[in-house]
Amino acid sequence: MGEESISNIDLVKNDPSLLRLKKETNLENLSKEELISRVISLEKHVQQLRNVIAKNSASQMPTVIENRKKDKKFEFSKYKRRHVLLKICYFGWDYMGFAVQEDAGKTIESELFAALLKSKLIDSRETSNYHRCGRTDRGVSSYGQVISIDLRSNLTEGPGIFEPEGYTGTNKNIKEEEVNYCNILNRNLPDNIKVTAWAPLSNTKFSARFDCNGRSYKYFFPRGNLDLKRMEKGGKLLIGPHDFRNFCKMDVGNGVVEYMRRIDSLTVQCVHRDKQGEDSPYDMCQVNIVGKAYLWHQIRCIMAVLFLIGEGKEEPEVITQLLDVDANPCRPAYSMADYLPLNLFHCNFDDINWEYDQVSMAYVLKTLQKLWSEHSVKTQMIRSCLEDLEPHSQEQICSQVEHISQARKDKVYTPLLKMQKCPSLDDKILTVAKRRKIDLES
Repeated sequence: MGEESISNIDLVKNDPSLLRLKKETNLENLSKEELISRVISLEKHVQQLRNVIAKNSASQMPTVIENRKKDKKFEFSKYKRRHVLLKICYFGWDYMGFAVQEDAGKTIESELFAALLKSKLIDSRETSNYHRCGRTDRGVSSYGQVISIDLRSNLTEGPGIFEPEGYTGTNKNIKEEEVNYCNILNRNLPDNIKVTAWAPLSNTKFSARFDCNGRSYKYFFPRGNLDLKRMEKGGKLLIGPHDFRNFCKMDVGNGVVEYMRRIDSLTVQCVHRDKQGEDSPYDMCQVNIVGKAYLWHQIRCIMAVLFLIGEGKEEPEVITQLLDVDANPCRPAYSMADYLPLNLFHCNFDDINWEYDQVSMAYVLKTLQKLWSEHSVKTQMIRSCLEDLEPHSQEQICSQVEHISQARKDKVYTPLLKMQKCPSLDDKILTVAKRRKIDLES
């Protein structure tokens, strides 16, 4: 029995009337009325003991039932599998990136697989035929991340449904409706990670990574002192196939030695005005970039250069000079823009019909509206404070972009092409070869 029941029993044992009764062993000396009183008192204490024991037994029942449930292993072999796509929305501010890494802490992927395992949609990650469309870094968010995976199915036939090895299912496992994948996962995911849609895949070899034909990013930022037209003029020079080694962090250690990529479109726009009819440093803006594949930190490097152009520190034509890797084989040592505003907005696939469950959609929208309310209230409180204080400042302070651009704070600005240079691609290859004792001449 638990601590509560033991203490209650002790109280009963130590009851003064019982102790007194224990001392009065000569019951023959008691009158009839006194004996009746003693019997009634004993009956009350017996009932009290029964109540204590019953309460303790009831409190132990859920634990017993829970342990029995844990002991009963879920029989995955009785169910067929279904190869599907899942569309995932997440805000990565509190996570160490999307992909699970050793000693990396909490990631989007670790939360996702915890929900998949808890809801018994997969037996293990290793057997789930899992692929992710993109691998976002620490703090980066996504409205449209996509994964492909094999999930448990309630059905026996349909697009993407197949018999796994060792299948032992019978007609008893057949149901008329498919598992509500979105709903069951969203009930087991945190508020800042949600599955918004799913799609069955007829081709069980379809990969969210290798069959994606386009990925678009959005980068959000306040207008501050930026000239959006200058930024867009510079951004247009990035469109097309180019060697982007001066707009990324070269990942030679992981075998990336080819830096040709293609940007299909780049636009800069104001998406929310702080004051109607006029530009304000507090306007919210975004850069939209569409391409198929990207290099490590490519978007953040592009944004860092675009911010310098928008501030008037660089001319838009510096983009063309940085893309000329023959003339400039080494990237200037500029700082990357912040990760917080970056969002993997959309992953494009051919002939995919996404299914949006309305019950799950209502739950997701309510959850996101709650997050919006919390952050909007905080934003408005800070904005009101700024409106109150700014008239008392003798100079106009316009540093809304300073934290996001992450630009160096030198007293005298050093132009990009005159900055200290990072190692060239050849130097990096040589460094990795020496570290791994690889003979490049053989």
